[in-house]
Amino acid sequence: MEFRELECFVVLSEELHFARAAERLYLSPGRVSQLVRALETRIGARLFDRTSRRVRLTPLGERFLADLRPAYDGLAIAVGRARSAARRVEGVLRVGFLGTPTDVVTGTVREFERRHPACAVELVEVPMADPFGKLREGRVDLSFTLLPVDEPDLVTGTGLNKVPLKVALSPRHPLAGRARIGAEELAELPLVGLDGPAPRRWRELTAPATTPLGRPIPSAGTVSTSQEGLTLVALNRGAMLFCTPTAAYHGRDDITFVPVEGLPDSVLGLVWRKEGETASVRAFQQAGVGHE
Repeated sequence: MEFRELECFVVLSEELHFARAAERLYLSPGRVSQLVRALETRIGARLFDRTSRRVRLTPLGERFLADLRPAYDGLAIAVGRARSAARRVEGVLRVGFLGTPTDVVTGTVREFERRHPACAVELVEVPMADPFGKLREGRVDLSFTLLPVDEPDLVTGTGLNKVPLKVALSPRHPLAGRARIGAEELAELPLVGLDGPAPRRWRELTAPATTPLGRPIPSAGTVSTSQEGLTLVALNRGAMLFCTPTAAYHGRDDITFVPVEGLPDSVLGLVWRKEGETASVRAFQQAGVGHE
């Protein structure tokens, strides 16, 4: 039995007028009549006597209303409370991040909690090789990710930063001493990519298969985490692309980061499930834009 049918029955029993009931329910009078008939069909008898001049409850309708009213009122209160809670920004919001909690991540968290002190943020690391798995499993409510994202079940907000890329090299690599590297030179530089269930578009963002002019870029194998990739780089077994803030975070003696010219900038944003959008999710996106 559908709640909308019961709601139509209760409102019509109060108004005893299809047009007034329809106005309260934001429906057409025809739709109200249709829902009431459906309820009567489920029950197996008429609940209203209708004429061209008046509408009134049948004796069965009066008994049904008396029995239904306490449960209906309790259900209406519960629905109202749930709707009110859905509009509030409170509780705990679980936010995924990719390997490195850069200033965009921590700054957005600080701004969100300043605006909404009743809602605490839990940060959860998301594997580079599976950027959307925890999101789809419901283990995080939204996640920082590289944009663009082309996944039909996911929604993205606006970009929160736009930064150049750097390539991680072993200090022993011939290009490690350069002030910068052109994108076309990547055709001579095997790149470490990602394995696991990461979508193809995601893998292209982290390790493109071709240069901007279409020259193939060799592969140096795949890894599941950035730390695994940096280990291969330190051993001079390949190179790996990072955005500038992440490169700064991973500074170490056995890795050199060189700017790459000619590649699109890296854009970080937020992603969430379509059916998982809440007031808290929207408020976190707004805090990220405000932090920018």
